[in-house]
Amino acid sequence: MGVGAPIYPVGLVVKGRRCLVVGGGRVAARKIGGLLACGATVTVVAPEVHVAVGELAEAGAIAAIDESPLEIEIRPYRSGEAADYMLAVAATGVASVDDAVHRDAVAAGVWVNVADDASRCSFILPAVARDGAVCVAVSTAGASPALAGWLRDRVVEALGPGLGDLAQLLEEGRRRLHDQGRSSETLDWRTVLDGPLPDMVRQGRIDEARAVLDAFLA
Repeated sequence: MGVGAPIYPVGLVVKGRRCLVVGGGRVAARKIGGLLACGATVTVVAPEVHVAVGELAEAGAIAAIDESPLEIEIRPYRSGEAADYMLAVAATGVASVDDAVHRDAVAAGVWVNVADDASRCSFILPAVARDGAVCVAVSTAGASPALAGWLRDRVVEALGPGLGDLAQLLEEGRRRLHDQGRSSETLDWRTVLDGPLPDMVRQGRIDEARAVLDAFLA
């Protein structure tokens, strides 16, 4: 079941923030991997975590850890500990444990996600695709994760590659305007985006794309 209400889409900045994942299975591994990819400091608590660790290793998430510490504690969840984190994820599949994490998080005002139970989530995890700074996220408010994933794949297929490079190029342009004391809000960015610029970037013609952008900014 979904949350039964419209969700308020946000992009949480979790880099360097302490996040808790309770659970050691495949579902927990997906949650852990997503947090690590965004720079979070993740603590995993579960009596057994070999499944999650195996999934993370296979996906390359553990090898990619740099500024994203991962701490694994082989033990049961302790009552009240969710209060020590920015957000908590309950992914044990054991009702009593997930209930405890949810209850503690809500009591402490901590954002909480209970896997496969949208009605007890204060945040919903969308289907996500990333390319550099660009993040495409699709949510059905928990009604159908399968539909969210299908829609995400269709959107990514339609947009094609190169979005991260395009975002970086546009960021350079905006920074240049700000350095000149000009506002980037007065320009009609859709004009340049509806032109040949995206295709040039997609085809790797970065120098030509930069020239088009320079002309637009001038």
